[in-house]
Amino acid sequence: MQVRPATPAVIDPPTLAEALKVWARIGALSFGGPAGQIALMHRELVEERKWIDEPRFLNALNFCMLLPGPEATQLATYVGWRLHGVAGGLAAGLLFVLPGAAVVLLLSMLYAAFGKLPVIEAIFVGVKAAVLAIVVEALLRIAKRSLTDSSGWMVAGIAFAAIYLAAVPFPVIVIGAALYGFLRSNSAPAVMDSSSVRSVSTKDTLQTVALWTAVWVVPLLAVALLFGKDHVLSQLAWFFSKLALVTFGGAYAVLAYMAQDVVQSYGWLTAGEMLDGLGLAETTPGPLILVTEFVGFLAAHRHGGGNPWVMGVLGALVTLWATFAPCFLWIFAGAPYIERLNAEPRLKAALAAVTAAVVGVILNLTVWFALHVLFATVEERHAGPLRLFVPDFASVAWPAVLLSALAVVLLFVLHRGIAMTLAICGAAALGLHLFA
Repeated sequence: MQVRPATPAVIDPPTLAEALKVWARIGALSFGGPAGQIALMHRELVEERKWIDEPRFLNALNFCMLLPGPEATQLATYVGWRLHGVAGGLAAGLLFVLPGAAVVLLLSMLYAAFGKLPVIEAIFVGVKAAVLAIVVEALLRIAKRSLTDSSGWMVAGIAFAAIYLAAVPFPVIVIGAALYGFLRSNSAPAVMDSSSVRSVSTKDTLQTVALWTAVWVVPLLAVALLFGKDHVLSQLAWFFSKLALVTFGGAYAVLAYMAQDVVQSYGWLTAGEMLDGLGLAETTPGPLILVTEFVGFLAAHRHGGGNPWVMGVLGALVTLWATFAPCFLWIFAGAPYIERLNAEPRLKAALAAVTAAVVGVILNLTVWFALHVLFATVEERHAGPLRLFVPDFASVAWPAVLLSALAVVLLFVLHRGIAMTLAICGAAALGLHLFA
């Protein structure tokens, strides 16, 4: 039986019905990859509604970034679990994913039928420009709250340099930051009240792991039994289940892991189609890892036999299940232990250092995203062990620059909401495409 979470420190705890409306809103507006999605949740859940306080939000983010798979999805699932137990976690996680999954499925079908759609691409130029401003706003707010001393700024700077200049894997950065914080502090005072931390039995944890492992694996085994182990649906189930265990670092890590096999080993897509799929996932709501749904749809549409559209939808569903079902396993099994870790002084200091490192990682995502929004061509150059992303200044995308400036004015000067900013920038981008 799943342990119920301790009562969260919130000013106005919502009912489940109230929470469902907000989770649906977050799912529909969660553009911009993990940086934009974390920014949106921070603004909606911490600043505006105060359903979870800053320390718990950041500690949960640290935990989720240590897990394989999409950290923003897992963060939403955790907050939902804290508020309303397993039902809340399921609602938050599903509503975070399903709106984007529906959009990606529709665009995958249109892509299979017609190829690229210029009008939709034009609107998404404005969406990406708005997301860039949203990400910058969130980065500034999180840095202001998280980096409270020179040590935090140092850790954040080192983490940024390590991942941006040296491509150090994120788990290595986290482990290094945690060790630094653990060894640096002898008796850091615990922020969390340890009396509010409930005990978790090993039996409950093992039951949770068994239940959610079965939820993940059994439907995929049924697919393999029904279609045969060599069918493309069975191959998709096996391939993306493996990826779910090893893809630390989100969708860009997924792309690195899967591109060679998808293109060269299986021949499901071309290299250009893989990049098109990532572009669709970047410019639609939901986690970037939804690029796997695009791959699953096209692979089954082309190689499934029978009705290609039915097979494509089945391929998308199999891929979604293999990708996201493990998220609930990680969170429901691990969430009860998060505050137990934060109640221990040395572990609290280690997690504080990880929080500072996460700021550096978010800065890396922000810079990467900004370069690819504002410039059509960005080259990756190497000097020994170091790398640098260098934009071709002749390829500056002036519409994106103007739309980003518009988004900055809307957010920072006029203090408009995220939904209005996205809508105005999308409409302005469409106007530029049609009339410029």
